[in-house]
Amino acid sequence: MKIGLSDVEGHVLHGLLEETSGDIVIRLDRQGFIIHASANIAELGLDTSAALLLPHITDLAERDHAAFLGEQVSAVLSGRVQTGWAEFPVIACADRDTCREAHCQRWYALSLRPMTDPSGTPDGALCLMRSVQRLRSLEGELHNRAVTDPLTGLANRQAFCASLRRHLARGGGQMVAVFAVDGMRALLLRYGQRTADEVIWGFAKFLETMALPGHEVAQLDGERFGVLLPEMTSRGAREWAEDVVTTFAGLAAPAPSANRAKAPQLTASAGLARVECTVDWTLREAELGLVLARAGGGRQVAVAGYRRAA
Repeated sequence: MKIGLSDVEGHVLHGLLEETSGDIVIRLDRQGFIIHASANIAELGLDTSAALLLPHITDLAERDHAAFLGEQVSAVLSGRVQTGWAEFPVIACADRDTCREAHCQRWYALSLRPMTDPSGTPDGALCLMRSVQRLRSLEGELHNRAVTDPLTGLANRQAFCASLRRHLARGGGQMVAVFAVDGMRALLLRYGQRTADEVIWGFAKFLETMALPGHEVAQLDGERFGVLLPEMTSRGAREWAEDVVTTFAGLAAPAPSANRAKAPQLTASAGLARVECTVDWTLREAELGLVLARAGGGRQVAVAGYRRAA
């Protein structure tokens, strides 16, 4: 149902529409029901002109954010001036009551101003809805870049450490492995940065393939990779890590017909530790294990402070 506006309100809305192309202008009554909206509200899958019952402003918000939006609107309708914009997701779909597709969810910001009648009595509010989907997408992209290694696409050290902190906050006890391709420095000096990058990228994809459901794989620095192994005993973690090292050595071995003198001999090693004490302590223990594995000639799995990993 569409209710007409006074000449003054119509003039105000017309002016707002001219100045805010693409924004949605909404008029609310004293209870927060939509009594008028600009035509572009149809982009959200809502047709106020054909509605038998007036929709409430909170009907626009995704279910989990309806209460938050209701609080913001109630504050303005009670006479308080809103400071800033209230941001919330909208299900922009004709099947908004049942649709849960991610591509149908868009973020909007809402600005409200209370209105009064000639006697000064509160008489609803005027709202301006503005899409902030692009901004949200950019923020998400920036966040992903901040926690992702650009070469391998894996989580970086910052993200891995944050995950370790969350596990420590819940008591810790999980196993963690630190892997590295043996002899990367020599390979870099002999074959150059491009080849070294290709090896690192290939080993990252190999680790992702070997990881089991629930494992978290990350690149800690230029040549070291961390894998969080939840719900694995120390023995199970060691067996899995040894399988990774053995499988990689077999896959990376030069073909029989290749010139073995020129082909790089690629192997990997790993150190294991239990998630406990602090993030720095956990990673130090795993990296000490990696040092021991490499000191033994590489292509090994070792545990520093073995008494703790029993």
